[in-house]
Amino acid sequence: MKNRFRIVLGGLLLAGWAGTSFAADNKIHAFLTESGRVLFTNGVENAPAPVPAATFSVSADPIHALIETISGLNGVDPALVKAMIKTESNFNRWAISSKGARGLMQLIPETGVRFGVRDFFDPKQNIEGGVRYIKFLLEKFKGDLDLSLAAYNAGENLVERLGRIPSIPETRDYVRKVRSSYGKSTAPTALSKVAAVSPTPEAPPVQQIFRTVDERGVIHFSNIAPPK
Repeated sequence: MKNRFRIVLGGLLLAGWAGTSFAADNKIHAFLTESGRVLFTNGVENAPAPVPAATFSVSADPIHALIETISGLNGVDPALVKAMIKTESNFNRWAISSKGARGLMQLIPETGVRFGVRDFFDPKQNIEGGVRYIKFLLEKFKGDLDLSLAAYNAGENLVERLGRIPSIPETRDYVRKVRSSYGKSTAPTALSKVAAVSPTPEAPPVQQIFRTVDERGVIHFSNIAPPK
């Protein structure tokens, strides 16, 4: 059976849905229960009426929700992380490069372990490792986006020694692609108080997303902390 992803928003619980039958789908759908609870799932059988996507401020896509939450908690612009993932793996969590880089953010095993990754194909761990690494690089190179991206691709020691983007076609192309997708000349970090995670009328505070697996092996993403 395929894993089913569910997201609960605004403190809403999944109670009352345990006995509901779902057929697997390739898309995430938002549904509204009779009690007014919101359910995000790829199950569509016997589901209630769909809810318009515009109703919600948090992405219905679990990967994008993780990116927004993890980036916000680490003070990194989520738009930069999305641009990196688009360039690195095109959002394929199972991607493996010829050099052994793995997962969404194409982490080399040594680098991933250095930043706390154990399961490279777990989206949450992979994104957390990649976000922590690019944050480290942005701080190391004093906010220089080009050097930070080059270091992410070619290695921080090489870029630090040269003081510029290495003359490696792959690295130069990588920096160009990410910059083009990102569309900004600089990337704010926690040191500059990222506006993306500051509460404003236009941008609600970022909530932490928790990942749990129930006794059936179903994966749940929720903003409700699991019981200890």
